[in-house]
Formats: sequence, C-alpha cells, structure tokens
Amino acid sequence: MKALDRKLLRDLRRLWSQALTIALVVASGLGGFLTSLSAVESLDAARSRFYAEGRFADAFGQVRRAPRSELDVLRALPGVAEVEASIEQVVRIDVPGSDDAVIGQLTGLNLRAPQRLNRVSVRHGRMPVSATQTGGGSGALEVLVADGFADARGLRPGDAVEALVNGKRRTLRIVGTALSPATIFGGMAGVPDVRGFGVFWLDEDALAAAYDLQGAFNRLAVRYAPGADEAATRAALTQRLARYGGRDVHGRDEQGSHRMLDDEIRQQRIMGTLLPSIFLAVAAFLLHVVLTRLIATQREQIAALKALGYGNAALATHYLKLVGVIVAVGLLLGVALGKVLGALLTGLYAEFFRFPQLDHLLPLTLVAAGSAVTLGTALAGTLAAVSQAVRLAPAQAMRPPAPGVYRRTLAERLGVRGLPASLRMVLRNMERRALRTALTIGGTAAAVAIVVMGNFFSDAMDFMVDASFALAMRADVNVWVAEPVQASAAREIARLPGVMAVEPARTAAVHLAHGHRRERINLQGLEPAAALQRVIDVQGRQARVPEGGLLLTDRLAAKLGVQVGDWVEVQPLEGHRETVRVRVEGTAREMMGLNAYAHRDLLNRWLRDDDLATQFAVALLPGSEPQFLRALKLRPAVAGAFSKATLVRNMEEVSARNIRIMSTVLTLFAAVIAVGVVYNNARIALAERTWELASLRVLGFTRAEVSALLLGELAIGIALALPLGMCLGWGLVHLMVELMQNDQFLFPVVIRPPTYAWAGLCVVASGLASALVVRREVDRLDMVGALKTRE
Repeated sequence: MKALDRKLLRDLRRLWSQALTIALVVASGLGGFLTSLSAVESLDAARSRFYAEGRFADAFGQVRRAPRSELDVLRALPGVAEVEASIEQVVRIDVPGSDDAVIGQLTGLNLRAPQRLNRVSVRHGRMPVSATQTGGGSGALEVLVADGFADARGLRPGDAVEALVNGKRRTLRIVGTALSPATIFGGMAGVPDVRGFGVFWLDEDALAAAYDLQGAFNRLAVRYAPGADEAATRAALTQRLARYGGRDVHGRDEQGSHRMLDDEIRQQRIMGTLLPSIFLAVAAFLLHVVLTRLIATQREQIAALKALGYGNAALATHYLKLVGVIVAVGLLLGVALGKVLGALLTGLYAEFFRFPQLDHLLPLTLVAAGSAVTLGTALAGTLAAVSQAVRLAPAQAMRPPAPGVYRRTLAERLGVRGLPASLRMVLRNMERRALRTALTIGGTAAAVAIVVMGNFFSDAMDFMVDASFALAMRADVNVWVAEPVQASAAREIARLPGVMAVEPARTAAVHLAHGHRRERINLQGLEPAAALQRVIDVQGRQARVPEGGLLLTDRLAAKLGVQVGDWVEVQPLEGHRETVRVRVEGTAREMMGLNAYAHRDLLNRWLRDDDLATQFAVALLPGSEPQFLRALKLRPAVAGAFSKATLVRNMEEVSARNIRIMSTVLTLFAAVIAVGVVYNNARIALAERTWELASLRVLGFTRAEVSALLLGELAIGIALALPLGMCLGWGLVHLMVELMQNDQFLFPVVIRPPTYAWAGLCVVASGLASALVVRREVDRLDMVGALKTRE
C-alpha cells in the first residue's frame, strides 16, 4: 500500500464521525432525488405500458344522443384513425349495509366484439354476459366494478349493489373487478374518493335499453392517425358532433384520470429537484469546511511530502480520494434509501392510481445521473480547499500559520458595554471567521426550512378541508339531478326528514371566449344570497357573486387574458346555444379548478330557460343524515348526492396518513442536515482551538466555562439560524407552490405557528445532541498533549 493511501486511512479513522455525518447528508440528498424521481419513473412506465396495452384514446367527446350511423362519417374525417362509441350514465349507488352517498358511472361494453379503445382488463372474476342471457331487461345486471372501489368497499364477485337506473331501481350483480386506462384515478372533480365513486361496466345493450339509446351513443373515443393535426382534427369532430348536442372534443390533457396523473408526475418532479438541491449544497459546504480544516492542521505534513518529492498532482489526488470515499459512502446509502423510500412512495401512489402492474423502478440511468450530480457538487465544494493544499510551498508550509487578527466585536464598536469576557471571546471568534460562520448559520437555517416545508402540507390540507367544507360547502348534502328541473323541487326536498334549509343551483357547460382565447368550463349559477354554497378564496375570505356579470377564478381570467371590466362571450353547450356578451365583474383566487360564477336566474336567462336547477344544497339537523339519505333513495328524479361528512372522512383517511409520512421523512432529513452542520462546525472549532482551550484550563477555567466558549458559538449560530430558517422556509413554500400550481389546483400558503415551533424544536434538539458529544470531547481534553504545540 502506498504511503499516501495509508495516510488516507488514518485520516478517515480520525475523522470518522465527521465523515459519517457528511455521508448522511449526501445520502439524504441523493435519496430524496431517487425517491421522488424513481416514483415518477415507475408511474410513467406503468402509465405508458397500460396506455399501450389498453389502447388509451387520444381524444374524447360527449353528446346527448347521436346515431351510430354517424361513426362512419367520423372515421372518414382527416386525422382520425379509429373511433369507438359507447354509452355512459352517472347513477346513484346503494351499497348494502351503508347509508353513504355513492356515485356510480355505468359504462356500456359491446360484448359481441372486442374493444378497440380504452380496453377493460379483468382483474378478478370474469366478463359479464348479455342481459338476454341473465333473464332479460328486468333481472339483475351483471357488471364489472372498478378494482379500487371494490377494495375500498370490500366488494367481491358474487356481491350485489343497487343502482337507480333512469328512475328505476336495478340490481347490479358483480361478476368481476376490472381496470381501464380511462379510469386510473379513483374520484370525481379532482378529489380522490375511491369509497364514494365507482365505475361499473355492463352489457351495452342493457344500458341502451334502460336509457332509450338503442342504435345511439353519448360518448366517443378517438385515436389520431400518425402525423395528424390534433387541433384541426378535434375542431372537425366538434363541429360534426355539435348537431347532436355535443360538447367540445378534448384531448388527454382534459380527461380527468390522465390529468390527475399527469399533474402528480409534474409536481413530484419539482419536489425531486428542489429539496435534493438543498441537501447537496449543504454537503458541498461541509466537505469544503472539513477539508479546509484538515489541510490547515496538516501544513507540516504537506511540506514534508513536497520535500520528499510528492508533486501537486499526487497531493491533490490524495485529498480528492478522501472526498471520494466520503461521497461514495453517501452514494451507497443514498441509493439504498432511494430504493426503500421510493418503493414506499410508489405503494402510496397505488392507492390513488390503479394499474394492472405498478412496480417500483430504479433505473440505472437515474442512479448514474443522481450520482454524477452529487459527485460534481461535492468536488465543486472542495476544489478551493484542494487548490490551497497544492499551492503551499514547502518553506511556507513549514511555518505555522499567521495568528488570527482579533478586534473589538461589532457590539463593542456600537457602544455596547458590560459584555462578559466569555461572550466577547465567542463573538470575536465568530466575526474573525465571518464567511464560515455565515455558511454554518445558512446550513442550519436550511434544516429549519425543510421541516417547515415538510409540515406545510399538513397545514395546507387542514386549511383546504376547512375552507372547502366548512366555509364554502356549508350544506351537509349536495343533491343533484341528471336533467335540469324546476327550482320549486326544493320544496319537495325540504319536506324530507331532518331538512333545515335547501338552496337550488344551476350548472351549465359553456365556452368562455375572449378574442382568440377560449375555455370550456362548467358555469355555476348560485342564489343571490347563497348561504349554503359560497365562493371562498385562498385566503379563506368569501368572494361575492356579482349581480349582473361573472365572477372568475384568477387562473381562468389569466388564461382568457381578461381583467375586471372586460367583456367575454358566453357560448352555451346545451339548450339554446345563443352566444351572449357578459362583463367580468370580479375575480377570486380559488384553490380548485377553473371556475366561473353568476347568479342562477341570470344563467337561466342566458340559456333562455325557466327557473331551473341541477343541484340542491341541503342543510340538515345534527344526526339526521342517515334518515335523509334513506328517504332520498325513494326519489327517482335524484341522480345522486354528495355527503360532506363522508367525503371529508374518505379524504382524511388517505391524505392525512400520506402527509404524516411525508412530514416525518422530511423532518428526519432536516435533522440529518442540522446534525451534519452543527456537529461538524463544533468538531472543527474544537480541533482548531484545542491549544487555546487547554491553556484556559491550565489558567483555572472550569470544564463548564471552557465548554461554554466552544458551545456558545454553536448556540448563537442556532439562535440566529432559527428566524432565518423560518423566513427561508416561508420563501421555499411560496416557490414550491408557484412551481406546482396548475389549472385545477392551487395549494394555499398556510404555515401555522406550531409548524414553526416544531421546526425550531427539531433543530434545537439536533444541536443539543451534537453539543453533548462535543462537550464529552472537551471533558476528555488531553491538556499536556494539546500544549505540546510548536509556536
């Protein structure tokens, strides 16, 4: 073994604790990078595979009723390679033994021919048979049920549920569970709810007979031809379907399941880039500080090695090997950490997104990219220290370094008097090494910021639940009908058990256009003095719906390029389709969706309709919800109902647990950073000031007084880092929210005082643990050995 390699092993043995803490910081950075991006790779690979196997459509259309003879015309349009029609209906589902309000989507399957697009794959059980084989149109309908809904509700082949199919109660006999690329995400309106929303596939002929759609369809799936102009193809399809009450044909970006999955992948990429960059920056700083200190204490050794003929390249390689070993250990730990946490995160995703196969993948290219970035960052942080060692001339290195230049502290220069001698010594030492002190404080502040950011998600989720379900949705149950009905139906609902108040509302699909910009949305018509359905912004404040115009969410206004006072064209996609010009009277920064609001009577006037409503918000007496839902089942006109309590419970069961896991992992990562920064700084200070501390002990200072000089610097650094880290955490949260926001979702920036307190407590606890270790080293200080230092 070469002499320099033996020296390398001795250095590593002497610095093992510092090397380990740095390796752990490196491992946290690489582990966070691999955790997030490997989960993204796993989701993306599973999606691509499932889309290919299931022949996921490129575009989707919806009509009220179109003849199947129209399909030949649609297939002949330029850019269209394949078209498949189906029938879909949303119904009310009754699960035995439960009073929960459950919504079901019935989708017809052509059992006489294989599916060409959006293929359904059976997970358990078998395919249903036609209604004629099971006893005709009045018997139980055999169905496949979405795998996620079946798991959440404990349904298995052989079980049955009741459905209100076109006003008639029908039994749905489950013969199997299934998956489809069009229904990967379990929930409605962007809210995960596998317990409250289920997809059922059944014989298309039976569904057509129930809704008088024989020889017709109301849903369309399209696959583009290679090289097709997608926008032009969608426009041609939309124009052709308009005569059948069709809405805009849209691409995958507006398909609910795909959009939720795509948004999650994009947001996870941001998380997987932002957080690891902080860890790697801290690791580079620690390596720079440790190597600088090591070189400073080995000046004589460097001089001797140069005198014996070792060149600059050999010495540089030696110290780079030291860095390489530390980083290599961090890389190995980081890969293992990324593998474990990535598998955990992928498992959590499996509860939201259902695939036939979702295996955790850790591609070698991802490991190589993360390792290269980590190694490059580490080397960048140590090049200055290595170049310092290379530049030392033997004669210069033989001399001890020049003593530090001390002067009065800033506080003393500002006129502060009466500072204890020990505090003046601490402050003077911190000011003498101002850059290192600032970097140490910055590293500790980064740990505080990461804890703040990790626990922010819990605060934001609590605020969102409170704003959405306590401030905005003040009703206990939201009842909706398949077709608009007279608003006077609210009086009938008011007579049901437990009802205290009923409030009608109207929703209509429209185009909002401004210049060349267009957006397809559901325009919501609320009561002028709505008390049960309110618009709440991201600050938790109510936004009033104007009397004579529109209230838009700020993201929708930005997409349309409008401001308050501008005029937009409202083009209804149902009923009378006459375009009206409406003034934008206000905007609101809502958390979910691209929404537009108007008064219900005004919306009905634009649609040239009577006093119609499509949903009713219902406030109930405490404890009366089960009786109300049971009575509602007897109302055939009611297509479905959302229970606020059930929706909140379903969300919290999954979301709260996932957020706790995320917060715990980020808190542990932050503790690693705090220990790495604080402990290394304290050990370096101890090594640099050993002679000074030993001299003070000989002069009569007690161990506690000597420790106070060393640890006082640590305490002041943490005290300064806490407020700085809280401000940094606030800034990082805002940055992340801006990067992660999309058309459908905006996290509110809510950081509650307990989150700041918890962040401070975690870092202080890490500092105390580091202080105890260093204090033990001070107590074991060999004064005779320390004082045998050449001046």
